[in-house]
Amino acid sequence: MTTEDAQDGGDLDRLNANLSKIEELSQRLVTALSQRDPVRPSLEAPDSDIFMRAATAYMTEMAHNPSKILEHQISYWGKALQHYMETQAALREGKLSPPEDHTPDDKRFSNPLWQTHPYFNYIKQQYLLSAEAMERAVADLEHLDHKDKKRVEYFSRQIIDMFAPTNFLGTNPEALSKAVETDGESLVRGLENLVEDLEQHEGQVIVSLADKDAFHVGENLATTPGAVVYRNRLFELIQYTPTTEQVYRTPLIIFPPWINKFYILDLKEKNSLIKWIVDQGYTLFVVSWVNPDASYADVGLDTYIEEGFLEAIEQVKTISGEEKINAIGYCIAGTTLALTLALLEKRKQKPIRSATFFTTLTDFEDQGEFTPFLDNDFIDGIEREVNAKGYLPSFFMTRTFSYLRSNDLVYGPAVRRYMMGEQPAAFDLLYWNGDSTNLPGRMAVQYLRMLCQDNQFAKGEIELLGETLSIKQVKLPLCTIAAETDHIAAWKSSFNGIKQMGSRDRNFFLSESGHIAGIVNPPSKKKYGHYTSDAPLDDPDTWREHATYHEGSWWPRWEAWLRRRSGAKRAPREPGTDTHPVLCPAPGTYVRSVPDA
Repeated sequence: MTTEDAQDGGDLDRLNANLSKIEELSQRLVTALSQRDPVRPSLEAPDSDIFMRAATAYMTEMAHNPSKILEHQISYWGKALQHYMETQAALREGKLSPPEDHTPDDKRFSNPLWQTHPYFNYIKQQYLLSAEAMERAVADLEHLDHKDKKRVEYFSRQIIDMFAPTNFLGTNPEALSKAVETDGESLVRGLENLVEDLEQHEGQVIVSLADKDAFHVGENLATTPGAVVYRNRLFELIQYTPTTEQVYRTPLIIFPPWINKFYILDLKEKNSLIKWIVDQGYTLFVVSWVNPDASYADVGLDTYIEEGFLEAIEQVKTISGEEKINAIGYCIAGTTLALTLALLEKRKQKPIRSATFFTTLTDFEDQGEFTPFLDNDFIDGIEREVNAKGYLPSFFMTRTFSYLRSNDLVYGPAVRRYMMGEQPAAFDLLYWNGDSTNLPGRMAVQYLRMLCQDNQFAKGEIELLGETLSIKQVKLPLCTIAAETDHIAAWKSSFNGIKQMGSRDRNFFLSESGHIAGIVNPPSKKKYGHYTSDAPLDDPDTWREHATYHEGSWWPRWEAWLRRRSGAKRAPREPGTDTHPVLCPAPGTYVRSVPDA
């Protein structure tokens, strides 16, 4: 038997082993899919009426402006036919190379074979030409309501992205090459990865974005020293251990969003905003919200205000011995902090000296990229879901956020994991992104109906805890940090909320980057800059036009603002007091909990 024969036999054994494993994995796949809880159709796709309205608008456009429709068609077919003829001409001349490629750069097609191989280049060019034609046809619809048009644009984009040739094995040269090189082992590993994800998520396809075994909360994430000093059914209050010889008298509390967990602000020591604030000499408290289950069905926005924000404020005052504190609200917690401040103003109570808002919406007139999900068809479906379960499972929020960036957070990772057989990287931010939380049923519906749909806070019409609250009632000194490319809380919408607040002391910083990186931007990295402006907070475009760009993080500029509102220095406060003994070390127990369904 020659070495070549042995090699051939080894390859055959390897191929047979892979085929045998596919049979085993297929059985597990069927079992995992059988565990899938069917998703309500109203939460899977928009109501069919939107497609009817889009079709009607297109037919109206054709009747009123046929030349524009013909221009679209002729342009598309002209480009497609020209590309086909150029490809045929190259083949007739015996050139096994693609014709000239004028399509735009797209990172999905970064593999060289998309440029050099005539078959794959042909598919890529035809796909991009078709995508351009579809996008242009939707963009030029004029007889369609603004919100309907935003929804049609979004769902058209989803269809375009889903049918990209990169997403299918037969038209993905990189995946095919790897399958051949590994005798099919990459496909077997991919199937195994798919089965693991299905098993982990009860039959739902949620792509693992990070190596879950690489991170452990409290060990290599959320490691800033501190202790839980108070706990109720809604939150744990963490007080952090001082690191300076003196601290500012006025303590600071951070209210993070409860859609995800607080340790986005304490991922690692080098990029931890929590540690950085402690190192600047502040007595810092952070709220760690519970991950709710069906027993929290009664919890609403009013509950978060009363049992969450107001209770945490009182506990910090008692522990610190101070009558006033400073507060930070991030995202939805910033929205609720603003509601809380309006309530305190109505009650003529002033426990907050200053407020800082991170990427916060308080005026929902322009809902940005969330517009497709805020019509009645989707929200009616959510209401039925929470009425049945008592809470909104984290799956729905995870999926919604992911599909806002589907190529980066769904299709790209799925191709690498399921077709290439790759394991996800040890990426702390993506690990946190996957560690999502449920939402209490009543709160989810209140937020969507009262704020997102009806914009009641900006209109001065929202009724909570026996008071009618208005954005104009937020009158204390405030500082807002928005992010330039934020797809969750668009910076102009954030600006438009802040400008309506009743405070005479308003500051607005605009950070580069997005919803997370724009906030988690430590000075040591010198990565993203920020903008400030002395222009009045009247119009966001005018403000931006007159803004000054500053290199590096906004953290030190904000800290200088906070320092002026934090009083004199005093001896540091260790976590806990006689009345508030240490319950457990930071990061606490709620951040690790996974509620029962």
